Amino acid sequence: MPGMIWISALLATCLSLETIFRSDFEDGSIEQFVLSRYPLVLIVSAKIFAHWLTFGIPLIIISLILGLLLSLSNEMLLAIFITLIIGTPILSLLGAVLVVLTIGLRGGMLLSILLLPLSMPILIFSTIALQNAALTQSIVAETYFLAGILILAITFAPVAAASALRIRLS
Repeated sequence: MPGMIWISALLATCLSLETIFRSDFEDGSIEQFVLSRYPLVLIVSAKIFAHWLTFGIPLIIISLILGLLLSLSNEMLLAIFITLIIGTPILSLLGAVLVVLTIGLRGGMLLSILLLPLSMPILIFSTIALQNAALTQSIVAETYFLAGILILAITFAPVAAASALRIRLS
């Protein structure tokens, strides 16, 4: 069950990532973003946050409803919620950097191939946390690791994506 939830979260993120910057690239809005008076890092961060709101939050809600329907324990539901609320933004942040790097290329398979190895630590820590919750053990250590990865991703991913956009357009 834990692996199934996280594999579905990863696949849903892979399928939805290309929508972050593709329409902006095709209609020339990215050039306007770069030339605007607002920092490009702020615009990229807003687009990543909007992606997470539209794809991450519904995934979390559906996973919790599915957990209730499968009559999982309260510890399991709490672990699912915590790992998804920390892990799905990481997937959106990492994916946004990769989307910018592959923005002009056709086909989403390259994006999925690049995202899968980078998402392995998130999958490992999340599934270990869910397995520990199923055994009624503590999930604090795995949560700390996921939170640390989230802090690193929030710090560096928008800057990397903005830099890659500038390089892509030059």
